[in-house]
Amino acid sequence: MYQLFFRLVFRRMDPERAHHLAFRWIRRAARVPVLRTFLAAVLAPRHRALRTEALGLRMHGPFGLAAGFDKNAAAVDGMAMLGFDHVEIGTVTGEPQPGNPKKRLFRLVPDRALINRMGFNNEGSASVAARLAVRNPVFRTVVGVNIGKTKVVPEAEAAADYVKSTERLARHADYLVVNVSSPNTPGLRNLQATEALRPLLTAVREAADRTVTDRRVPLLVKIAPDLADEDVDAVADLAVELGLDGIIATNTTIARDGLGLVSGPELTAETGGLSGAPLKERSLEVLRRLYARVGDRITLIGVGGIETAEDAWQRILAGATLVQGYSAFIYQGPFWCRTIHKGLAARLRDSPYATLADAVGAEHRKVTR
Repeated sequence: MYQLFFRLVFRRMDPERAHHLAFRWIRRAARVPVLRTFLAAVLAPRHRALRTEALGLRMHGPFGLAAGFDKNAAAVDGMAMLGFDHVEIGTVTGEPQPGNPKKRLFRLVPDRALINRMGFNNEGSASVAARLAVRNPVFRTVVGVNIGKTKVVPEAEAAADYVKSTERLARHADYLVVNVSSPNTPGLRNLQATEALRPLLTAVREAADRTVTDRRVPLLVKIAPDLADEDVDAVADLAVELGLDGIIATNTTIARDGLGLVSGPELTAETGGLSGAPLKERSLEVLRRLYARVGDRITLIGVGGIETAEDAWQRILAGATLVQGYSAFIYQGPFWCRTIHKGLAARLRDSPYATLADAVGAEHRKVTR
């Protein structure tokens, strides 16, 4: 039914308008006690075998919502109601900003992909922190907070901007993500270079520890699929050196060639980050490279082109403890999480692994034995 609804309604609407409409429906449903209980029972049945521990946190399963859908932490319960085992909000910047001019979101339907140049449109870290501070969760779910650089802040002052967001948001975050990999903020990806990334991550770590003294807030960095292999290695080595808790691989890509795109040039020529199915292969390559470099010393989160339970299972075998999705949710609708969880449980049951944790990185161990 959702596929029919998508073709008849959402596909005919401006993508950003459709996003806001769906977002409102999810929020409203989560506010109605009987309805949200019913929807959670239907859409988010729990599979005991999928219970996951990562970053010192316990989750119902490994499958979460990637940053970008809920930028301002306005629908965490709604997304948990739909079955996401963790919800990563943001990207949140130090100051509020409207993002880039519209039109800035494009569907590549034949490719099951999106192109966005949203530009970190969000209400700013003070507003998001205030909303999280008064949040009374209905569903138990892990909330990650993804932070980025305010557009008008010069690169030289980026660390101070990230620290500002950290000081406001760290106490409300189950884990914190430094986003230096969006292609839609000028100069942001320059911060992935290790000489810029080291002082930035050090400053954020110190700010989180100053702000939250009763626990250690896990800190991760999110990287781009467009990094050269040697740069992926460098970020991996830096993460281990600094004692980071994890790496998220990967963000959207600015590449268009070699992805097998079938949409017309009027869409593929749009600037911005491409996400969805065409990103699958490169994102998996980066994940494999990271795990070969760091093993189980830090947590890896696989994201990029995940559409099916098989996609999620391949990320786990390649080294991801957690997996995330976003673009396929637009195309597959509210039963997506249920389908992913059911398929993962079946694959684990039919595998030689006793637990999901045993399957993490198993592909690499098999190769190297």
